[in-house]
Amino acid sequence: MRRPLLLLLGLLLLHQGHCFEFVIDGEWEEEASEVQDHRQRHKRAILTSEEEEDFQAIRGDDITVKSYRVESRITSRFAHVTVRSSVVNSGSKAQSIGFNVQIPKQAFITNFTMNVNGITFVGSVKEKTVARNLYTQARARGKAAGIIRANSQDMETFKTEVHVPSGSNIEFELHYQEMMHRKLGHYEHNLYLQPGRLVPQFQVDVYIFEPKGISMVQTSNTLGQQFTELIKVVSTDNKAHIVFKPNLQQQRKCDNCTDSAIDGTFTVMYDVKRDSNAGELQVSDGHFVHFFAPTNLSPLPKNIVFVIDVSGSMWGVKMKQTVEAMQAILDDLTLDDQFSIIDFNHNVRCWSEDLVSGSSIQIADAKKYIQNIKPNGGTNINEALMRAVQMLLKASNQGLIDSRSVSMIILVSDGDPTVGEIKLSAIQKNVRKIMREEFSLFSLGIGFDVDFDFLERIAMENRGIAQRIYANHDAAEQLRTFYSQVSSPLLRRIAIQFPEDSVSEVTQNRFDKYFSGSELVVAGKVLPSESNTLTSFTTASAARLDIRMDTGADIAELDTELVKHQHSFTGFARQMWAYITIKQLISDRSLAQTAAKKRMVTKQIMSLALEHQFVTPLTALLVESEDATERLLADSPRDPKHGCCSGGGIGGPRHPVPKVPIVYQVPPWVQMSTPAPPSSVEKGPVEWTVPEKVTLVDNDPHFIVHLPGSNMDVCFNIDSKPGHILNLVSDRGTGVVVNGQLISSKQVHNSKLSTYFGTISVDYQPDGVSVTITTDMIAMSDGSNNHSFTWAATAEITQDGVRINIVKNSHVIVTVNDNIQVMVLLHRVYKKHPVNVDFLGVYIPNDNQYSPVVHGLIGQFSREPEVNVFDIHEGADPLKKEATMEVKGNKLLVTRGWQKDYRRDTRQGSNVYCWFIHNSGKGFIDGHYTDYIVPDLHSFL
Repeated sequence: MRRPLLLLLGLLLLHQGHCFEFVIDGEWEEEASEVQDHRQRHKRAILTSEEEEDFQAIRGDDITVKSYRVESRITSRFAHVTVRSSVVNSGSKAQSIGFNVQIPKQAFITNFTMNVNGITFVGSVKEKTVARNLYTQARARGKAAGIIRANSQDMETFKTEVHVPSGSNIEFELHYQEMMHRKLGHYEHNLYLQPGRLVPQFQVDVYIFEPKGISMVQTSNTLGQQFTELIKVVSTDNKAHIVFKPNLQQQRKCDNCTDSAIDGTFTVMYDVKRDSNAGELQVSDGHFVHFFAPTNLSPLPKNIVFVIDVSGSMWGVKMKQTVEAMQAILDDLTLDDQFSIIDFNHNVRCWSEDLVSGSSIQIADAKKYIQNIKPNGGTNINEALMRAVQMLLKASNQGLIDSRSVSMIILVSDGDPTVGEIKLSAIQKNVRKIMREEFSLFSLGIGFDVDFDFLERIAMENRGIAQRIYANHDAAEQLRTFYSQVSSPLLRRIAIQFPEDSVSEVTQNRFDKYFSGSELVVAGKVLPSESNTLTSFTTASAARLDIRMDTGADIAELDTELVKHQHSFTGFARQMWAYITIKQLISDRSLAQTAAKKRMVTKQIMSLALEHQFVTPLTALLVESEDATERLLADSPRDPKHGCCSGGGIGGPRHPVPKVPIVYQVPPWVQMSTPAPPSSVEKGPVEWTVPEKVTLVDNDPHFIVHLPGSNMDVCFNIDSKPGHILNLVSDRGTGVVVNGQLISSKQVHNSKLSTYFGTISVDYQPDGVSVTITTDMIAMSDGSNNHSFTWAATAEITQDGVRINIVKNSHVIVTVNDNIQVMVLLHRVYKKHPVNVDFLGVYIPNDNQYSPVVHGLIGQFSREPEVNVFDIHEGADPLKKEATMEVKGNKLLVTRGWQKDYRRDTRQGSNVYCWFIHNSGKGFIDGHYTDYIVPDLHSFL
């Protein structure tokens, strides 16, 4: 008769030598448990002896660990991690063997399987009530349990123990999935490696596949210098493989040690290539994911009120670390920023009653003020937050806050309110009532004696996030790191939308803010369509700019590509959509203000978790033998140290809801409901065109001047030198200037070094706006703010009286005050061509409304000269007639030929017949062509 298996976790109490009782360190969540009295809030969690003990992946005496392998497959920022271990009970008697895995809190366990002496246990995710009932039946017969338990760091621990006879073979296998969040310009993937013993076959493999390419990949070795050379990184354009495979001797703490030196976090950091600010749209398996992480934008100004707890509990290390962090944070402020500081205990004090600029004098004074703080007394959070909001309201009402700036309150506290209003729900209501939609509240809870659930709720309701700061030696660094994530806002009011009837069940797609170094992510399902392409439309506001960008993706292309890569995660898009949706619903659930709303959201979470096999706070993993006689249970309990729900959330509700509650989490800084795209979006991008007849400069550089009164075109070349800047339009009356800088071919061809326009600049002097177009990018500057965009996406950018329309890899149209247009055409050539280079063409309509003082190589012809062509006769070339032209008092010998207009066919062009004037337009243009050479790209004649 086979000895029964006993799977143990938690506190095991031996009963009559044969049966076990189990205490699960988490409680089943009921609706009633949501209402807690004031005394219950003050039961603070502390580190238990179990949490403080050394962690070991494999536990047991006299056991042989044959292998321990970790494999992570990251595809498009979504990771599927598998942890496998094979163990033998090599002792002389039966014993309990433990298998423990630390996983990130943001991850969802998807499966756990185990094979013990040929008996296979397979996991399945079920509703907690169903799983509990099945587990209870097995438990009543003396079976056993496992559980997921949250610990004191940003991770959870999956713990399982199995009681087996001597000589038993056990194989464990755990799967979990998580989305990589971009912070401070990169993604970070952490694997916790603490085997606790030497392992003959120890190996870690991380496979990364990013369709657009990988820009950087590196490892952060916290395991020790002895392992540095053992971590191998191999990367290509869009793939990377990181492998860590130390042998037994290399694992030892010393040459003769039997203990393992592997004890720490194995971290892989990487970032992806981005060819445009419009983002990256990927479609796979009937789902889409849009990644949005624009760069090369100037930060928005900030209005910050720092609200710092200086109650008695902050005395000592906490206050010292807070002061140290504030010194660095204040140094980050600029003259464009405004700030103030409020410190509070039982009283509330303001360093300055009003917001002040971030000047060196003000910052020095603020630093001195903070250094002199002496913590004591109680905690009056309510009044402190009221004063902070009122300070922002006062500045806003007085017109002292830029409408495009970002206003935020940063609260740093380590305890519960003890003075004034102490009812948490009342404080939440008070803050929510007076906070404006353009203000955000960020909460930082120091240590474990703070009600983090309250800090999280009050932040989420007010367009912010909460973060726990661990009160240890690096708390100051934790504070600085958090601030650096929100210190550089680049965009406001971002909306990522799609044509009607092309997508469904879209995750949060409206965002209040975008911060530099982070990433916004939107996912959804793709509806059946006759089109092979899905398109997204993104709108946002930057510093003095309004932006619209479009991007698209082939619906079938990525799936075809994924099949070719052995280690890619082919189901990433489907799982990522479910992951984001569940995280948002968990956040929505925590803010639900009615029981009915909570039940509805709970039902949605459970439905998705069961369909996609995620262990969430509302589901459990039931692991049972094939005959269902042996069972264990893994659930994700309420975490008393980290708020209402283990694992946190990524943003607001999945479906349209009223504006309140508004939900945030970082990244992607999601905050608004998801309305249907407006009708204007459904139509797709608007194509801006210039009139049929234009004056243009293209190729080497060939000018074609259209004279509408004479109904003829006149051509001339400019034979200048590379580096020279030619003025095309100079109009001091309207404040518009258009200049072009010449570049050359790579080498002489047919005894000639050709020149082309490589840069075109359009300046609008009244508003100080400059648009610079090169073959690589389009930049916009107003003297204090600089923004740049690539040719890789269609976009529309508006600032003051200037509008830029970019048509992907084709052309740019710059419109000034709706009455002056300049179109710049992009010419791409084969990169390895021995002679040719990328260059630009310029097309300017004749009906531009300049002032009477306009001039320049093109601008002068807004006043059409009188032209008379006569004596037309055969020339030296029978295909090109010759004639005499009278213009501006000059008689010129001209040749009938043709030049190219490339607007309709950028490769071959269409012929424009014109009278060609020799000698760089001499006699047709005013003066000599050298008169039009200017010193820099922004110079008027």
